[in-house]
Amino acid sequence: MAHPASSTAPAAPLDVLIVGAGLSGIGAARHLQQRCPGKTFALLEGRAALGGTWDLFRYPGIRSDSDMHTLGYSFKPWTAAKAIADGPSILNYIRSAAEETGVTQHIRYRHTVKRAAWSSADALWTVECEQQLDDGVKTVQIQARFLYLCSGYYSYAEGHAPEFAGQADFQGQVVHPQFWPEKLDYANKQVVVIGSGATAVTLVPSMADTAAHVTMLQRSPTYVISRPAEDGLAQRLQRLLPDRLAYALTRWKNVGLGMFFFQLARRRPNKVKQVLVHLAKKQAGGQVDAAHFTPKYKPWDQRVCVVPDGDLFRQLRAGKASVVTDTVDHFTPTGIKLNSGKELKADIVVTATGLKLNALGDIAVTVDGRACNANQTLVYRGMMLSDVPNLAMAFGYTNASWTLKADLTAERVCRLLNHMDAQGLRTAVARPGNDVEPQPFLDFSSGYVQRAASLLPKQGSRRPWQVYQNYLLDMLSIRYSRIADGVVQFSR
Repeated sequence: MAHPASSTAPAAPLDVLIVGAGLSGIGAARHLQQRCPGKTFALLEGRAALGGTWDLFRYPGIRSDSDMHTLGYSFKPWTAAKAIADGPSILNYIRSAAEETGVTQHIRYRHTVKRAAWSSADALWTVECEQQLDDGVKTVQIQARFLYLCSGYYSYAEGHAPEFAGQADFQGQVVHPQFWPEKLDYANKQVVVIGSGATAVTLVPSMADTAAHVTMLQRSPTYVISRPAEDGLAQRLQRLLPDRLAYALTRWKNVGLGMFFFQLARRRPNKVKQVLVHLAKKQAGGQVDAAHFTPKYKPWDQRVCVVPDGDLFRQLRAGKASVVTDTVDHFTPTGIKLNSGKELKADIVVTATGLKLNALGDIAVTVDGRACNANQTLVYRGMMLSDVPNLAMAFGYTNASWTLKADLTAERVCRLLNHMDAQGLRTAVARPGNDVEPQPFLDFSSGYVQRAASLLPKQGSRRPWQVYQNYLLDMLSIRYSRIADGVVQFSR
């Protein structure tokens, strides 16, 4: 029986409070341990387990769409054979990173942060959480000198799930990948996966081995490229060199290749498009129309989907899967009627229609009693919000591995904390000048980004308020620039 919400008095303030115990949060804690060993800290995790995305998603074939030599932490070499790794392997890697230095002892599970209030008079954040207990919910308050948001950028509670006409009439099962039923039986079933992004191109080949047939129904094509699941050079380096050196060299190799490909796509989009479409057509075989892999937009206006060892194309060639480019008119009792007039028979429909983005982990933030709306703030060096003291957030790349940026952010947070200690400072807040014009936070045309554009903070028209999708520029901006740069204002 649920008991009424109760409240506990705040304990002694922590130095740092990290929100989220996923890839970013565990990494932030490890950086704090290494670079700020005297700091007290805790991690608040709304769920009952660590791992974030890699514990939440349980759909068939769940895997990274970035190589683990860049998605992995800078301080922990990835030594497994597969560079494009499956979800359980990534989750084990994160758990190992948390357990080997005792980070797990600092995690407070089932604590969902609802509000965070900054007091300039006290130079403290007061964070209010809902702690889920077996018999109800308890309200908990925690105070901290610095708040570090590592809760990602999308809602765990709901995905993007558009309501289709006639969906209630469908006699089969409709499933969203974010909430995959534990015992979903799709053996010998007709499956339609609605979507064309990373989740869809993962699900289709994984389900095709067991299902009677899987159809990927896409509103518009996506760039899809095959990539070896294993990195041959990485394995050779691991045999010849110590793990850390082999990992570092592979990481830089992959960072360089990723940046080269992205810049080439930006400078010669038509040529890169021609190559990507040609490779997809070659991989898919003559029986698949190349139009299904020929987007109207330029490469990297949206994320390019990676398929390890060409698994999607292999299932298409085998006839176990197919691609249809069309739009849903309405559901029927036995499938989906398309706007072209064609009907797709289905026992199961998977709506791989995307994520629902949020801002600041859906936390109501106030500064001295004034509500902080994320969409009215500018982002300093991709991590601090204008006029919000002693707060940082982890936000990775759209064109590269998330962790590359998260690692840099954690480094700078530690540098900032150490600078403040050395100078006897209590607060740090980034203040933009009047000559900084707001611009969209992300230059990305993907649906999930566009749907949330009005929620996200803004970047500025000049440094250090610009958000780069470039690791080398961020290294200069984040790792090597001065902490006391005149933009961040400090007080005692």
